[in-house]
Amino acid sequence: MVPVSMPPLACLVLAGCMLFSAASHGQAALTLDQALRAAQDRSHQLAALHAAAAAAREMAVAAGQRPDPTLRVGLNNLPVDGPDRFSVTRDFMTMRSVAAMQELTGRDKLSARSARFEREAEAAEAARAQALATLRRETAMAWLDRHFQEQMLDLLRALRAEAGLQIEAAEAAYRGGRGGQADVFAARSAVALIDDRLRQTEGQLAVAKTRLARWVGDEARQALGAAPSLAAIRLDEGRVESQLAQQPEIVMLLKQEEIARAEADIAQRNKRPDWSVELMLSQRGPAYSNMVSVNVSLPLPVDPKNRQDRELAARLARVEQARAQREEATRAHGAEIRGWLQAWRSDRNRLAHYDGSLIPLAAERTRAALAAYRGGGGPLAAVLEARRIEIDTRLDRLRLEMDAAALWARLETLVPPGHDTAAPQRPAQPTEQ
Repeated sequence: MVPVSMPPLACLVLAGCMLFSAASHGQAALTLDQALRAAQDRSHQLAALHAAAAAAREMAVAAGQRPDPTLRVGLNNLPVDGPDRFSVTRDFMTMRSVAAMQELTGRDKLSARSARFEREAEAAEAARAQALATLRRETAMAWLDRHFQEQMLDLLRALRAEAGLQIEAAEAAYRGGRGGQADVFAARSAVALIDDRLRQTEGQLAVAKTRLARWVGDEARQALGAAPSLAAIRLDEGRVESQLAQQPEIVMLLKQEEIARAEADIAQRNKRPDWSVELMLSQRGPAYSNMVSVNVSLPLPVDPKNRQDRELAARLARVEQARAQREEATRAHGAEIRGWLQAWRSDRNRLAHYDGSLIPLAAERTRAALAAYRGGGGPLAAVLEARRIEIDTRLDRLRLEMDAAALWARLETLVPPGHDTAAPQRPAQPTEQ
């Protein structure tokens, strides 16, 4: 029989070499770390949250100051009829007054109000850390999605070249009387199916490039650099519970709880009313003495159990609400992280099984069917079926690696940059199959 194809591994190696050569002569490659830095540098949300924290700190200083004094100017007891009407100097009771009033807010109240804005500033910083974690996760997942879509496209193109050789072999056998026309159509059908997968993958790759460009901008036009090792993570699985309090989502909820506590503290201190002191100078006509008045004002809570007490109770209830939400979110987040870890390890084990068993077996079946066909002892349909299974197996392996990479990105971005909590874990070891 006519030789029909080069070994699948040789095609993949050749395609990889061609891709490496093209990348080395083109633009600088965009690595994952570079993509993360670019996404952080161009993020307006991070800048907005930084400004929000700065605004809250400015308000903390302002809230710690006493209210400005009030200036009051008045004309009292002006006659409006009789011989002294509209005269400001003839009647002894007519006075031109200037007064200054100051509210004497307690230092404890001012400190409580200032602390409330400090907590708000800390919450804005926590929100920035949470936004940064989300940005890094989405950027990493977009980068990895494009990386694996390109790998899948390269694999399909290599397999498409092999399938094209299969058509040539079937046509040659048909012309030489060693094969049937059905074999030619079967080979062409196999190529058409690969072409359809190629078109589908090209569309998915275009979407992945657009998704990456949303985070890194024009740098998404560059070729991608080598992928990082996806076989190890920085998160210490044995310390997940203790590390939960450091996660941006939980820190954000904790800061919201602290804001609620600060507002409850203000409500508690507001139960004691503030005094106000007023000094007034009154000027009368030249024949009369000028006068000085001192006034002290104090609000009178007439129904504290239905006003101040209820406001305090409402604030304390908000504190309890925030605490319960934080604790529930901590439990849910802990379970979610443990689930990601288990799924990631399972995927790594399955990938080892693919590499050690499924793909070699599929390749051997293809070689055996091809050898039988070349020797005249097997039909072309068996070769096509074996090749289809091998293609599906290789594509399934890539999809599984994509899923594992997405889980890796979620776990890796849980640890804030520059805050490694443990040494990198060893690669996930496959269990015995």
